[in-house]
Amino acid sequence: MRHLKQIFALFILLTLGIPGNAHSYTDHSNAVLRVLNKAAGKTETIRVPVDYTVEYEKLKISVRSCKQTDPFNAENYFAFVEIEESSQGQIFGGWMNKNEPGKNPLQNPDYDVWLVTCE
Repeated sequence: MRHLKQIFALFILLTLGIPGNAHSYTDHSNAVLRVLNKAAGKTETIRVPVDYTVEYEKLKISVRSCKQTDPFNAENYFAFVEIEESSQGQIFGGWMNKNEPGKNPLQNPDYDVWLVTCE
């Protein structure tokens, strides 16, 4: 009977997940971003290394972190991005989420920027 209780307890742990291991992330060294220049009507894909700043037209784009969730679960990518526009200073700072691109992208009158993936 004791042996059955141990097996049942193990089954419950495996089914519900072990606390503390629910979120596993892999760090990547590059963020791949898509930039839409609304005035020109063009979209470009750029790669920004983590902890670097890349200039794209009037924007300065810095990526502080780019992470991937466990690929064996619902795979997703997250990047912490800071964006400055030459005339306005910082216009965005926060996490972008690949699976929900409309949730937290940069959207301003001149540009849209969203996360494509991490590499």
